[in-house]
Amino acid sequence: MTKSPTNRGAVVITGASRGIGRTLALDLNANGFDVFAGVRKEADGEALKERSDGHITPVHLEVTDDDSIRGAADQIAKATDGAGITGIVNNAAVFSMGPVEQCPLSDIEYDFGVNVFGAIAVIQHFMPQLRARSGRIVNVSSSAHTRGAIDFDGLHGERKYSGIAAYGQSKLANVLFTNELARRLDGTGVTANSLHPGVIRTGFGRNNSGIWGALFRVFHVVARPFLLTPEQGAQTSIYLASSPDVEGVTGEYFAKSKQTQSSDRSHDTGLAQRLWQVSEELTK
Repeated sequence: MTKSPTNRGAVVITGASRGIGRTLALDLNANGFDVFAGVRKEADGEALKERSDGHITPVHLEVTDDDSIRGAADQIAKATDGAGITGIVNNAAVFSMGPVEQCPLSDIEYDFGVNVFGAIAVIQHFMPQLRARSGRIVNVSSSAHTRGAIDFDGLHGERKYSGIAAYGQSKLANVLFTNELARRLDGTGVTANSLHPGVIRTGFGRNNSGIWGALFRVFHVVARPFLLTPEQGAQTSIYLASSPDVEGVTGEYFAKSKQTQSSDRSHDTGLAQRLWQVSEELTK
């Protein structure tokens, strides 16, 4: 892996240890970006650094830990001499199918905590650096958002819990929050867009234990010929983080590197504003 001599800016990627995130880090770095790869384990960071011939900078970034995010933001600010970053790709995500689990970031249901509040916390801590470079925010959602609904009375998982419903809810929240964020950032130069990466051939969902973990493993074996590779699944995120074609484009939803229509519910501004308010209250 060699690095392009042209420095095109600095990009932060969450969930960069493997799959789409790792592919994103390697591709963007090879195309001239300084990449700060958010990882949870030091060994994963060292492996990624080795694959890039030392050109990628791994940083410990656990999206459920506010101190970890703050530390990563401080580390990157120093590494860039305060110049700021040109983009963040919020790629970290989970799909839990077991018993309801709480996220330590805000004692919220785990999928919502990681997929939504984790992304919100990352954006919050890096916003000064994004403003400095009119940076891009790229939030990885999913077509599962079309089946999602926001249950504000059940965000802690205290009501009837369904892993599939929880995941769809979190992915709808990704799009709603991105759209509201784009409206609030209007005129700042910072853009925010969301996307569907496709159904990818990765380990996603196989971290579950018991019957659900077994089912995910079987699914990935049976469906493997029909699933996208991580390289294919990363293309829309790469496009939004780097292409001049989307310079200034904000508040949109993409799939297959093309702007497309998200669900009607994701365009409900009242719902988006309520989600924003609740997010502020729960994440303080």
